[in-house]
Amino acid sequence: MPDETAVLAPNFTTDPYWWDAAPPATAREALPETTDVLVVGSGYCGLSAAAELARNGVDVTVVDAEELGAGASTRSGGMVSSGQKLVIGGAVKGVDAARMERLLADSISSYEHLRTLIAEKQLDADLGVFGRYFGAHVPRHYDRLRRHGELLARHTGVTVHEIPKSRQHEVTQTDFYHGGIVIDEYGGLHPGKYHRALRRLATESGARLRSHAPVLKVGPLTNGFHSVETGRGTIRARNVFFGTNGYTGQGNPDLRKRIVGVRSYQIATEPLPPELMAQINPGRRMITDSKRELVYSRPSPDGTRVLFGCRPGLFDLPEREAAPRLHAMMLKVWPQLAGYRVTHCWSGKVGMTADKIAHMGRRDGIDFALGCNGNGVALMTYLGHQSALKLLGHQNQPSAFDSPAFPEIPVPFYDGRPWFLPIVSGWYHLQDAIDRRMARL
Repeated sequence: MPDETAVLAPNFTTDPYWWDAAPPATAREALPETTDVLVVGSGYCGLSAAAELARNGVDVTVVDAEELGAGASTRSGGMVSSGQKLVIGGAVKGVDAARMERLLADSISSYEHLRTLIAEKQLDADLGVFGRYFGAHVPRHYDRLRRHGELLARHTGVTVHEIPKSRQHEVTQTDFYHGGIVIDEYGGLHPGKYHRALRRLATESGARLRSHAPVLKVGPLTNGFHSVETGRGTIRARNVFFGTNGYTGQGNPDLRKRIVGVRSYQIATEPLPPELMAQINPGRRMITDSKRELVYSRPSPDGTRVLFGCRPGLFDLPEREAAPRLHAMMLKVWPQLAGYRVTHCWSGKVGMTADKIAHMGRRDGIDFALGCNGNGVALMTYLGHQSALKLLGHQNQPSAFDSPAFPEIPVPFYDGRPWFLPIVSGWYHLQDAIDRRMARL
């Protein structure tokens, strides 16, 4: 039996590749006794909200259960898009036309907000807009992707190119997919560097950032303040804002019932020869596919490595065990990567909602923005900003994602612990396997 760990490089680590250049930060300074706004969660959403609030003179404190940036924001693939998840992910099904237009318009605004923020504040984020390829897992998915592309072009104004399988090697030298579509305006950034830049922006604007302070309980508003119990003491806050996404914990049981933290895994290869990178991804595009349990890949920002992500099986695994499985799945797409080892394997939780739509708003006196559904780089940055504008009373109009309807996860007795995920994942894997088998007949 072959040694699966042979694919691991001698310097293999379970830290995210992004942390090599920009690791999370520790901020163990004492917590303040009081604050105007307590932001729970130091991801893109929380930091974006904190920066805008502090810039407008609000006394704001950000707390995180772990290091600043240890969660999903620095564990993502760093892909940047606009309304793609709403259309291709199926979220717009059953949504009336007027709200769909507003959701897509806000998604476009999130993309433009991100690009403007990075440019105007000169944030070091390695943003590159090289396009994104959506590959058809089976032949019949090609027509579905074409329809999605037409819808995205019509509603969001993106430039879509149809790529039949006969031309697929122009995009990537693989025969695993059956053609697909390229969207020019999508891109990617360096999640670690972007998070570090947002930390600096929030701090320079006047926000306090504090790590290792998990929120355990939020008391009701009494005499103008919430009493917030953390692992490092109690803070009195006039307003509390949760931007915890897939890491929403016991500090807010109500929100925890409305979001599922789904673990996704990624690997990074060791540096590859330039000619091989030119085969895998000559245009340095982001690449995803049409499976239910989708695969996503991209080049590292410096163009030297392949980063590859998916769920390796029905159950969560330690990263060291997951790495060989991801490597084997990667070779199914690009057999020419055989012989190149894995230097990093890491995982992070994606915040999923029942309706596949992100939500912001207020429940029981607590403000929140949650549920990126795997599309969080631009959207959660934007919803953090919009939440801050709402608290300040500066919004021109309410966000389309701000709705009183935030459905609970439709699973009996769900309390934030996703015991049912292996069942759902198993069903998705089975359906994908059936699709592949039927395509061969």
